[in-house]
Amino acid sequence: IVEGEIVYLSSKEAWEFLKPRHYAGRKPPISKAFGWEIGGELVAVCTFGKPASPSLCDGICGKEYSASVYELNRLCRIEELKEPLSQFVSACLRRLRANDWIIVSYSDTGMHHNGYIYQACNFLYTGQTKQRTDKWTANGKHSRHYSNDEQGEYRKVRTAKNRYVYFATHSKTRKKEWQSALNYPILPYPKAQNQNYILGEYQKDILVKAN
Repeated sequence: IVEGEIVYLSSKEAWEFLKPRHYAGRKPPISKAFGWEIGGELVAVCTFGKPASPSLCDGICGKEYSASVYELNRLCRIEELKEPLSQFVSACLRRLRANDWIIVSYSDTGMHHNGYIYQACNFLYTGQTKQRTDKWTANGKHSRHYSNDEQGEYRKVRTAKNRYVYFATHSKTRKKEWQSALNYPILPYPKAQNQNYILGEYQKDILVKAN
């Protein structure tokens, strides 16, 4: 049972909470945002949005169900919060069942996150993404965001991520359809020691000059 109250937030309200706290440091696409209020104070935020990559959406359960794929793309709390975030996430997922969404989320191995919150919420573990590199400019812009007169002359490693999938629906039939269409094997949960990140640590990865 979640203490306090689960509230719906606007994209702006969610980002105002996330911006100074979340290691990624950039605003994600937000279709739904939830806040956890205890004693009138906003203590945690969870957001869901459409992934930017069509191939990611197609890859979960195929093109037929691509439109139903959304990502749990941010989950953040105040440092003082002691209650488990899994209670909050479970409450958010219950509110999304009417949406009939296939929800994917990732835990970053580079930040020493294993996805224990997702495990506690009964997500399916479907393995890891491959480590790869993205193009960046010298002033720290991702290749998606630089202008034509800038060059993506550097590369930054994007570490492997644990991939979790959750079927948010009231329909048992639809859930069975999605699970049979799932393009990844369902694997045992990974177990290792989580580590807390230092804010800003993620953005300080070394940029390597591209060949």
